[in-house]
Amino acid sequence: MDSLGINASKIVHPPNPFYPLNTEVVGYLANEWPVPTLLGIFAAGWVVILGATNLMVKRHNPTLAGTEKAAILWFVLSGTIHLFFEGYFAYNHTRMGGAQDLFGQLWKEYAMSDSRYLTSDPFVLCMETVTAVIWGPLCFVVAWFITTQHPLRYPLQAIVSSGQIYGDILYYATSMFDHYYKGLTYSRPEAYYFWGYYVFMNFIWIVIPGILLYDSVDATARAFRALDTMSNKLQGNGRAKKSN
Repeated sequence: MDSLGINASKIVHPPNPFYPLNTEVVGYLANEWPVPTLLGIFAAGWVVILGATNLMVKRHNPTLAGTEKAAILWFVLSGTIHLFFEGYFAYNHTRMGGAQDLFGQLWKEYAMSDSRYLTSDPFVLCMETVTAVIWGPLCFVVAWFITTQHPLRYPLQAIVSSGQIYGDILYYATSMFDHYYKGLTYSRPEAYYFWGYYVFMNFIWIVIPGILLYDSVDATARAFRALDTMSNKLQGNGRAKKSN
């Protein structure tokens, strides 16, 4: 038994390019496809998905305003990323190091900016699981509600957008806490990994949900204002009839 414990402690993990430099990535294999190929396939997939979504929206509700169509495309894009891409990570987090399918290689490329995705980090795993299971499907519901102009569109839009902002803030905060208080840096030193992948790509899920959250709050305020105006008019008419 002692020899087994000693042998287990001497297991050598394959060298990898991730930070911190002593990060252990089980079964790591370098990506087979170059970055331009991975990003090109990913972008082509989005062109197909968003193009098909745009055609369906035009067919179902051709008079919908351009801003509403843009919101639908955003929620379809978010829902697809949350449910399928982030869901892939949540389901396969223990074998990410050796994954060579499209999503696996994309995650390994992104992990250059945050190696927690290759070490089954508890926060990242829990956050991504919640995102995939809850926010992913709800994004598609919001997109449908906007298309059909459902009355629950704004409340649900506010809930989903708030969840996205909250998750993103925690994602940044936990990484920065480890950086400043524990001296752990999860991103490689090249600027494009930190500022391009880690900062910019995630900040999008603060800016656009922030705009949509404001839109929801504003629409809710206008609805209550109109309701109050109508109620006051009805009360005024009722008092006028009684006086006559």
